[in-house]
Amino acid sequence: MFKLIPTDEKFFDMFQQSAQIFHKGAVLLCEIAQDGSRLKENALKLERLEHDADQVTHEVLVRLDRSFITPIDSEDIHRLALSLDDCMDTVEAAVDHMVLYGIKSIPEPVKALAECIQAQANQIIQMMPLIKTLKWELIRPHCIEINRLENEADRVTRDALGALFTPGIDVLDVIRWRDIYDLLEGTTDKCEDVAGIIEGIVLKHG
Repeated sequence: MFKLIPTDEKFFDMFQQSAQIFHKGAVLLCEIAQDGSRLKENALKLERLEHDADQVTHEVLVRLDRSFITPIDSEDIHRLALSLDDCMDTVEAAVDHMVLYGIKSIPEPVKALAECIQAQANQIIQMMPLIKTLKWELIRPHCIEINRLENEADRVTRDALGALFTPGIDVLDVIRWRDIYDLLEGTTDKCEDVAGIIEGIVLKHG
């Protein structure tokens, strides 16, 4: 009976919009990693994107509160909206820390982590239109790749943190880069959370 009742399909469009904003943020992060000379300028752009992401998330939650019938479980809509927003938040926080700490040059591990995040954002963008198909076999390859990229980010972060504790490195540099690496690696974890939520939605409803 419920399948005969029209549901609010706008949620899928809003998820796609949120994913596109995060993708723009990931691209900007890579630009920052490649050229730190415009750090403050690009940080402001990233801050505006983060505000855009917050606005979309707010609109999803307001729409969810007003919807009687939703295309997927309301709990899943809520979790996915917040998880996508978390991805953008951690990227913005990492760059904000770079500005706060007065970073002048960007080390190679940051570039590698930024590339992992952008690659994950690419996968999330591709997954979003597939949610409504509820076909696990279409979603699964993207989840596997996002997980692989998260594992790669873990390896990069471990190596980078280990290098911080070599003799002669300033204690303040250890603190600065440990915080930044943790936030960037945390972004890859958030992306993996997004993939897990989407996979769960498809398995539940497919």
